[in-house]
Amino acid sequence: MEFEKLVQIIAEVLNVDPDEITMDTTFLDDLGADSLDIYQIIMGIEEEFDIEIDAEEAETISTVEEAVELIKNAIG
Repeated sequence: MEFEKLVQIIAEVLNVDPDEITMDTTFLDDLGADSLDIYQIIMGIEEEFDIEIDAEEAETISTVEEAVELIKNAIG
């Protein structure tokens, strides 16, 4: 469930095909996301899942899988 919602957020922010996003997809290399894009994705995650993500934690995320794990940990 987290993965599907995250894919929708990423696809919307970066204007990419959701079918191209997998757990192994990297934000920087595969999707070409810059720091502003990442910030927008984090904001979307926080709003969608009603959680707060620590800025330092957010900076360590490089793959979709890492973002999903962060969400799962935050919602417990």
